[in-house]
Amino acid sequence: MTASHSDSLVVLFGATAGAYGAKLGSDERELILLVWQVVDLQNKKVGTLHKSLVKADNLDLSDQCREVSGLTPEGLGKAEPLDRVLQQFSQLVSSDLKVLGRSSYTLCSDGQLLIRQVLHPETSKKNFLLSDCFYSFYDLRKEFHTCYPSSAAVKDQTIKTMAEYLGLGTDEAEEDFGVWQVKTMVAIIFSMLSEGCNHIFTEPETVKHKYETGPCSKSETVDSETVIRARGLPWQSSDQDIARFFKGLNIAKGGVALCLNSQGRRNGEALVRFVNSEQRDLALERHKHHMGSRYIEVYKATGEEFLKIAGGTSNEVAQFLSKENQVIIRMRGLPFTATQEDVLGFLGPECPVTGGKEGLLFVKYPDGRPTGDAFVLFSCEEYAQNALKKHKEILGKRYIELFRSTAAEVQQVLNRYMSTPLIPTLPTPIIPVIPPPYTIATGSVRDCVRLRGLPYTAGIDDILEFMGDATGDIKPHGVHMVLNQQGRPSGDAFIQMKSADKAFMVAQKCHKKMMKDRYVEVFQCSGEEMNFVLMGGTLNRSGLSPPPCKLPCLSPPAYAAFQTAAVIPAEAAALYQPQALLPSTRTPQASAAAPPTVTYYPAQAAQLYMNYTAYYPSPPVSPTTVGYIAAPPGAVAAAATATHTPILPQPGALVRMQGLPYNTGMKEILSFFQGYQYAPDDYNGLIQLSDQARSVLQAPKEWVCL
Repeated sequence: MTASHSDSLVVLFGATAGAYGAKLGSDERELILLVWQVVDLQNKKVGTLHKSLVKADNLDLSDQCREVSGLTPEGLGKAEPLDRVLQQFSQLVSSDLKVLGRSSYTLCSDGQLLIRQVLHPETSKKNFLLSDCFYSFYDLRKEFHTCYPSSAAVKDQTIKTMAEYLGLGTDEAEEDFGVWQVKTMVAIIFSMLSEGCNHIFTEPETVKHKYETGPCSKSETVDSETVIRARGLPWQSSDQDIARFFKGLNIAKGGVALCLNSQGRRNGEALVRFVNSEQRDLALERHKHHMGSRYIEVYKATGEEFLKIAGGTSNEVAQFLSKENQVIIRMRGLPFTATQEDVLGFLGPECPVTGGKEGLLFVKYPDGRPTGDAFVLFSCEEYAQNALKKHKEILGKRYIELFRSTAAEVQQVLNRYMSTPLIPTLPTPIIPVIPPPYTIATGSVRDCVRLRGLPYTAGIDDILEFMGDATGDIKPHGVHMVLNQQGRPSGDAFIQMKSADKAFMVAQKCHKKMMKDRYVEVFQCSGEEMNFVLMGGTLNRSGLSPPPCKLPCLSPPAYAAFQTAAVIPAEAAALYQPQALLPSTRTPQASAAAPPTVTYYPAQAAQLYMNYTAYYPSPPVSPTTVGYIAAPPGAVAAAATATHTPILPQPGALVRMQGLPYNTGMKEILSFFQGYQYAPDDYNGLIQLSDQARSVLQAPKEWVCL
C-alpha cells in the first residue's frame, strides 16, 4: 500500500546479469538480485533487511557482473523466477510494516534505472503486471541534492560519493553485494532526516500506467530535447506497442507519431515525444532493444520533425480527436458512395462507435470528393478488437481493410489529402540540362550481369573487390546499385561489361561466391532487361513483369542535387507527351525509333534519378499522378526544333480522361464532348494510348483530347 505522503520508505537495490552502474538496463539483461529494507521515517527505525536472488531465463552472466556481484549461474539456477520474487517482496514488506506499526510506504532507489529501465521493461516483456507501488518512487540522488545543494550534480552521484560527502565510514568489502548498498542508503536517509536537515520526502517520481492519446496542433512548441526517432518497427505496430516498448518512461500525451511513406503506408519509423529531456535520455539507452524478434534503433530527433508528422490545423480533426482515451481504427477502401449509416451498419452492434456518427471521420479531398478512407473511434479495447475482426469483409462490392491507428496518423493522412492539387496538370518535357557523357546500354545483347543477395552494407568498392580480375572489363560508370523505396540498398546491383563473352565469364566465375558473410548470385542479362528492372520491373522465370508506379532509383541517394538531369523510359515518355511536343501521329514504329534514354552521372558513381510525386492512394489503387522535372522553356524549344516536332497553337488545351470503360470508342467520347469545339484535324484530336506505354505505369485505359 502506498500514499502520496508515506510514513515509510522501502529502500530498494537491484542488479542484472549484464551492465552495472550508469549502464544498468541498457543491454536488456534480466534482473538477478533484489535487496530491500523498510525504513520508518517518523521513528527512524528499520525493518528486516531482505536479499533475494532471481532466476533469469538466460543465466549467462557478464564478466562485470561476475566480478562485482560474486554471483554464479549455479547459485542463480536454484532461485525463484521474477514473478514469484515480487510476490514475496509484497508479502514481506506488508509483514515488516505491521511490525513497525505503519500502513503506507513508497519505494526509494539509487537513481531511476532500476525502476524505469529494468523492472518495468522486463515485466512488460514477460507479460505480468507490477503492483502499484512500482509506479511511484523516490530518487535518492535527487532528494540528496535537494537536501545538500552543494553536493555533486545528480547525474554524477553514486551511493559511494553520497556516503563520502557525509563522511560515513562504511566498508564495502565487509558486506555482501547489495547488502552494503542498502545499508549505506539507509544511513544516508537518516542523515537527511537529522535535525540539521529535517528533509521531507514529498514529491515522488511517477511512472505512467498507460499511454494517453490526444491531438497535437502545429502551433504548439515542442522541445527538441524531448523527441526521439524509433526505426525498424514492425509495420503493424500501433502507438500502444511503441508505448509498451518504452514502458517505464513517461511519453507525453499524444506523443507517438507513426511515420508514413510517400504511399501513405507506415514505413517502420515513429517519432516519440517524452515529458522531459531526462526521459528522452533514458529512451536513447534503449537503442537496439528488441520488440519481439526485431531490434529497434533509437536516435535523437527535433521538435520540428515531430510537428511535421503529428501537427495539424483542421478544426474538424481537432474536434474528432478531442474525445480522450479512445481507440482509433482506420478503414481503407470504402466505396466512394458509402455513408455514415453504411459504415455503422458494417461495424454492427457488437462494436459500437463512440458518439455514433460523431465518432466517424471521412477523409476527403479539398473539393469534397471522398478518398475511400475513414477513421473510427471506439471507447474500449474490446470494441476495437471486434471491429478488427471485420478486416477484409465486404461493404457494397469492395473489401474493407481495418488497422489500428493513432492521432498523429489521422493528422498525417488529412494533411496529405488536403495538399493534393485539385487539377493535376500534364508534366512538362524532360530535357537533361547537363549534357550526358554516357548512356545506359539498351538492346538484347547479354553484355550485363545482375548481382543478387548483396549484403546491405556493401558498396561499390566491395563489388569491385568481389569482381576481382574482371574489374578491368567493366564499362566506365557501369556499376549500378539498386535502392528500394526508402532509399536503402535492396541487395541487387547491375554491372555493364564490355562484351557478352566477358559477362558470361563473370557469371560463371563469380556465381555464389562469398561477399562478407553472404553468397551472391550472379546472372548474365541484357541491357534491355537491366533497364526494365531499374525502372521498377522484375525478372523471374516466367519472364518480365511490368514496373509499378513508384520507380526505384540507383545509388547513391546523396546525389539528389542533380535533379535537373533525369531519365524517363521511352514508354513513359510516350504516355506523358508535353503540350508543346505532342506528335501529330502515334504508331508503334514511331515509338521504336525513339532516341535512347539518357542520364547524367556524377564523377563518383552512376545514378538514375526520377523525381516523382505520388499522393496517398486508397485500395484498389487509383491512377497515380506522376510529375517529373520541368525543363527550361529554352530547352523545350531547342528539343522541338531538333526533332522537327509540330508545335501546338497556344490557345489549344489538353483534356485528359481517366477511368473510361474499356469498351469506350471514339463515338462515345465525341458524344460526351458534344457542343465543344475540337482542335483541327491536323493534330489528330483523339489519341489512344498504346498498351505498351500503359503497362509502364499500370494505369487504366486513357485517352487524351485536344
